[in-house]
Amino acid sequence: MIKQAIIPLAGLGTRLLPLTSVFAKELLPINGKPGIEYILDECIDAGIKEVIFIISKKKKMIKDYFYNDKFYKKIIRKKNDARIKKEFSKILKYKKRIKFVYQNQPLGTGDAVLKTKKYIKDDFFLMLLPDDLIIKNNCSKSMISIHNRFNTSVMASMNVNKRTVSRWGIFNLGKKIDKKNYFINDVIEKPSISNAPSSKAVIGRYILPKTIFSKLSKQKPGKGGEIHITDAIQSLLKDKNKIIAHNFSGEYLDCGTMQGYINSTIKISKI
Repeated sequence: MIKQAIIPLAGLGTRLLPLTSVFAKELLPINGKPGIEYILDECIDAGIKEVIFIISKKKKMIKDYFYNDKFYKKIIRKKNDARIKKEFSKILKYKKRIKFVYQNQPLGTGDAVLKTKKYIKDDFFLMLLPDDLIIKNNCSKSMISIHNRFNTSVMASMNVNKRTVSRWGIFNLGKKIDKKNYFINDVIEKPSISNAPSSKAVIGRYILPKTIFSKLSKQKPGKGGEIHITDAIQSLLKDKNKIIAHNFSGEYLDCGTMQGYINSTIKISKI
C-alpha cells in the first residue's frame, strides 16, 4: 500500500515569469484554486496519508499558506463567514498530512527526492510533479492499483504527437501487459524523431522504490550540474528492476508555462 507522496516544489518557475518573480507558482490560482491544492486533492483521494513538500527558503510562502491559522481565526471572529470557515477547514485538512523538507540549492529533481530519504518509511512511494495536472480521472489512484497488482514501480505515460517527441522523456517499451500497461526497457530523454523508440511520453507521476535513494546518493551530476531522476530510473532498469508504464485515463494539462497555465484555467473553468 502506498501511503506517502513527495512533491518537489523548490524550482524557480522561470517559465512563468514575471508572475513568479514574487509569487510561488504552485500557489497561482487555477480557476480560483491554488494549483497545489489540485495535486493534494489527487493524493488524498488516492489514499495517501502523508505528503512531503520539498521547498526552498525562497518558497517559504507555500508553508505560510498552510500555517496561517491566526489570520483565519481573526477573520472568522470578525465576519463569521461560511465560505471562509469552509476554506479554513480545508486548509486544516491539508495541513494534517503535510511535512516540509528543504532543498536550498537548485540541484535537480533527483536531489530533491534524495532530501526525503530519512522520512520514507515503506518500500515504495508516490512522486508527483506539480506542473503536470491531470483532470477528469485520478491518475495516482489508478497507478497505485497497478502497483498493488504487480508490487513494482509505475510511471505515468501519455501518447504524444510523433513530431513533438524531442520535448519529452520517451519510453522504450517492453512486454505488453494489457491495453494500458507495458513493462519498460528504458527511458530516452528528448530523442530526435528518428531515434524515438515510441510516442509514449513520461508524465509527472511516479511510484518509485525506496532503493532509488542509494542510486541517487552515488549519482554524479548530469546536464546543468543537476541530479536527474531519469538517470536513477535508468540505473534501476539496468539492475533488472521492473517498471511499468501506465497509460492513464484523464486529461493532461501543462501548468508550467504561461500559455499552459492560461489554457489550464480555461479548461477547468468549463468542467
